[in-house]
Amino acid sequence: MSSAPDLILHRGLFTTLDRRRPTVHAVAIRDGRFQALGDDREVLALAGPRTRVIDLGGRRVLPGLIDNHLHLIRGGLNYNMELRWDGVPSLADAMRMLRRQVEVTPPPQWVRVVGGFTEHQFVEKRLPTLDELNAVAPDTPVFILHLYDRALLNAAALRVCGYTRDTPSPPGGEIQRDGHGHPTGLLLARPNASILYATLAKGPRLPFDYQVNSTRHFMRELNRLGVTGAIDAGGGSQQWPDDYAVVRQLADAGQLTIRIAYNLFTQKPRQEKDDFLAWTQSVTYQEGTDYFRHNGAGEMLVFSAADFEDFRQPRPDMGPEMEGDLDAVVRILAQNRWPWRLHATYDETIRRALDVFEKVAQDIPLDGIHWFFDHAETISDASIGRIAALGGGVAVQHRMAYQGEYFVERYGAGAAQTTPPVRRMLEAGVKVSAGTDATRVASYNPWVSLAWLVTGRTVGGLRLYPPRQCLDREEALRMWTEHVTWFSNEEGKKGRIAEGQLADLIVPDRDFFACAEDEIVGTTSLLTLVGGTIVYAAGPFASLDEVDMPPAMPDWSPVNTYGGYAAWAAHEQRRHATEARGQAPCGCASACGIHGHAHGHAHAAPVPVDDFKSFWGALGCACWAV
Repeated sequence: MSSAPDLILHRGLFTTLDRRRPTVHAVAIRDGRFQALGDDREVLALAGPRTRVIDLGGRRVLPGLIDNHLHLIRGGLNYNMELRWDGVPSLADAMRMLRRQVEVTPPPQWVRVVGGFTEHQFVEKRLPTLDELNAVAPDTPVFILHLYDRALLNAAALRVCGYTRDTPSPPGGEIQRDGHGHPTGLLLARPNASILYATLAKGPRLPFDYQVNSTRHFMRELNRLGVTGAIDAGGGSQQWPDDYAVVRQLADAGQLTIRIAYNLFTQKPRQEKDDFLAWTQSVTYQEGTDYFRHNGAGEMLVFSAADFEDFRQPRPDMGPEMEGDLDAVVRILAQNRWPWRLHATYDETIRRALDVFEKVAQDIPLDGIHWFFDHAETISDASIGRIAALGGGVAVQHRMAYQGEYFVERYGAGAAQTTPPVRRMLEAGVKVSAGTDATRVASYNPWVSLAWLVTGRTVGGLRLYPPRQCLDREEALRMWTEHVTWFSNEEGKKGRIAEGQLADLIVPDRDFFACAEDEIVGTTSLLTLVGGTIVYAAGPFASLDEVDMPPAMPDWSPVNTYGGYAAWAAHEQRRHATEARGQAPCGCASACGIHGHAHGHAHAAPVPVDDFKSFWGALGCACWAV
C-alpha cells in the first residue's frame, strides 16, 4: 500500500507551536493527519502520483483556532435569521442595515439583532432610541439584544409578544414603562437575563431543513475566520437531544466543518439533579467522533449558582441553597467521571463553588477529571491557588472587550487591570485557554479575542490592561490552540502542527506575527483545512474551495446580503459593483500600467473617481483610454 501523502502544502511559513522546531516550510498530510514536516525539498520528495500539491507563496500558516466556549449549536439553529452588528463601526451603518432588512423581511417574521456587539464599538457611542426603531420599522417586529443587560423592542414587537400595561415584570427582570404604565420597549436584566431569553423565545423558529442550512452557513463563517474547532457550552433553550438533531445529522452526513465537543446544560431550575442523573445513564463521556463528541456537563450545573455578568448591575449574591444544590450535581458527575464547566463571573461565586468541589474531592478523587470555571473575571489569587491544587482550569473569554467600559464605571480602572488575571493564572500553572462566549454576549470573531489578549483594549478602544498584563502573540495563539485541548481532553491530538496530530490549519490573509496590532482584528483566512480537507478558500486559493454552499435559507436571510462579521458580504458586493462600473470607462484591458489599478480601492480613495477624466488626470495618465 502506498504511503504517499494525500496533500502537500509547501513554500509556507508554518508556526508549529513545537518549541523544538517552531517553524517549517512544508507539511505532508495523509488520512486527515500531519504525516511529515520539514523543508520544501524533503517534503516534496514524499509526493506520489496522486498527491495534491499547493504552493502557499511564502504565507504564514497557523494551527486551526479552537474556541473554548462557543454556543455553536444554538447559534447555528438561528444564524440565518439574525442581522449581525458584530464589527459594524457606526450606529448609522447599523441602522441602514436594519432598515434594509425590515424592507425584505416578510410577516410574521422578526428582524433580530441578537448580540455580538456593544454600543462602545459605534463611533456614536450609543444604542438606537426606541423612536428610531419605530420610525425604521413601524410594522415589522424588531428585537435587539445588547449583551445580556437589555433588549430593545419596537412597538410591533411589543404587540406580538403581548406586552401591555397589565403584563407584570418577571423576577430578575424589568419591563420599563412610561408615565401611563405602558411598556416602552426597553427590557432590562435586573440582575439576570431570563426576561431577555423568554422574549426572544417568542419569535418564529426556522423549519428543520432551514436550521440545517443555517448551521452550515454559521460554520462557513467561522471557517472564514480561521476557526476549526469549538467546545459548545450548551445554552438557554438548548434542549437535549432535540436541539442537537441538526448537528448530529450534519455529523452523520460528513458535513461538519468545525470539530465540536459539546457539554450538556441543564434547563430545569430545581430539577438539575434529575437531568444529570438521566444523562449520565444515557450518554457516555467522550462518545462520538473527532468531529462530534460529548465533553461533559455545563456551563449551567445548577441555577442557584448562576451569577450573570451584567456589570451595569451590582454583583448578585448567590442564595444559601447554592452549596447543597451544587454538591448534589457535582457528586453525580464525579462518580461518573464526567468533567464539568461552571459559569462563574465573580470570585465570590468561585470561592463558594470551590468549597463544594474540595468537599466532594474528599470522598471522590477528582484526578483526571478536566473540570473548569468559565469566565472568572474577578478571580482572586487565593482561588487561583485552590484551582491549581485541585487540578482544575479556567476558560476565559473576551467579554471584557465588550463590557470593559461598564466594569470601569462600576469598579474603577485599577480593578479592571487584572480582570481577568490571565497572566497570573498562567504563571500559577493553572490550565487556561481562550474563547468568545459567542454569539450573544460577544462576537464569534476569534481575532477580536486575540487582539484583546495582545493589546489589552476593548473594541471601543479603551485600554484596560497595562503591557505587563498582556500576552505576546505566541502566548495568545497558544491560548486559542494547544491550550484548549486540555479542556476537551484532546491533548496531543490537535492544537499544533505536528506529526500525527489532526491536520487542522489556516493560512491567514496577513502575518499574525508581523502585522500592526490594530490590524489583528481584521484578519480572515485565505485557506482553512480541517482534517486535511479544504473547508474554506478565498483570494489566491479560491479555486481550491471544496465546499458547495447553497444560498442561505430563507431567501430573505440577512446572511445573503451581509454575510457575517462587519457585514463583509455587502462590502464585497459594493466592491464588485464599483469595479464593474469602472471597467469600461478606464479601459483596464489596455496595456497602460496605471489602468491596471484596483477599482474598489480607488473608488474608496479621496480622489475624484466619479469623473473618470479628472480621476486619470489626477494619476497622471495620458493613454488613449481617457
